[in-house]
Amino acid sequence: MIKVEHLVKSFYDKTVLKDISFEVNDGETLAIVGFSGSGKSTILKIICGLLEADSGTIQTSEGDIAMVFQYSALFDSLNIFDNISFALQERKDLRKKYSQEDLKKIVEEKLKLVGLQGIENKFPSELSGGMQKRVSFARAIVTNPKTILYDEPTAGLDPISSTLIEDYIVRLKETTHASSIVVTHQMSTIMRTADQVLMLYDGKAVFQGTPQEMCNAGNDYTKQFVTSSLTGPMKMLTE
Repeated sequence: MIKVEHLVKSFYDKTVLKDISFEVNDGETLAIVGFSGSGKSTILKIICGLLEADSGTIQTSEGDIAMVFQYSALFDSLNIFDNISFALQERKDLRKKYSQEDLKKIVEEKLKLVGLQGIENKFPSELSGGMQKRVSFARAIVTNPKTILYDEPTAGLDPISSTLIEDYIVRLKETTHASSIVVTHQMSTIMRTADQVLMLYDGKAVFQGTPQEMCNAGNDYTKQFVTSSLTGPMKMLTE
């Protein structure tokens, strides 16, 4: 599970998170949505330890926290086998735990989960953007994490590739039973992957509920987001 209580974070004189609280149970996925700069990715970075909160508390299930970055963030100089097995080969607590044969079996298993068998010897540059994204999923789950964080997992992908990625987010949730958070702007990702939705605006939570409630609620913020309207309480910065 993930439990966030009263999270506050500022950068210089700008407060980007203002008293944010939410929970994600085991096997559930929370979509965090909102305009660019609303604090969505900042939450992910605090949960995985890349940033420190000014105040508030975060609890997660015991075990690894995996991060799937917006643009895959694969190591260009490493082949797919070494990309996926990187943590198992380099982390001090894991590097002596697995034989080379063990690593081959683990990588093969993770690639099979994302529908990419037999590409271990290829390099990222030889794969499409959608395939690179799926490799990043395999890398993220190689240590069997209890928490998975996705930062804009369908960014830059065509609609068909996006649908495929959304299917794999659901499949990994069912396979790993991890608590997951998906930062996204896409309605299809919200509707296909999320159990709950948290909407942020100006650093505050302006909606929490199910995807269906987001679409049906009499909430001016959700109405504007769902209809992609320029008219509403949320204002885009023009400078």
